[in-house]
Amino acid sequence: MTTPLTRPHTCQRCGACCRWDGNVCLTDADITAIAAHLRLAEEAFIDTYCRLQSNRRGLSLTEAPDGACIMLNADNTCRIQPVKPQQCRDFPQKWNFPGWEARCPGYGKEERA
Repeated sequence: MTTPLTRPHTCQRCGACCRWDGNVCLTDADITAIAAHLRLAEEAFIDTYCRLQSNRRGLSLTEAPDGACIMLNADNTCRIQPVKPQQCRDFPQKWNFPGWEARCPGYGKEERA
């Protein structure tokens, strides 16, 4: 489900969205790109970094012990930024959920020129 944006959104690189509960759904193209970026065979990437989605319809990235995305670095940067999953690239314009605005520090922020 996607709710329309009513205010601007500028990513603050805070990592909040990388700590939300839920699935980071992976497409076949995501798996291929991420595995290549990490210099892993696709099977090794899946075995190491993926789990079955809660709806059992595909693969999702696993979580770190603290619940964050396994690809989130300690400095809130994404380990796979150049090839991050389509779901992540689409946030919040094409993918979000009800109430995300209250949890995202970038919501309502204008991009600086």
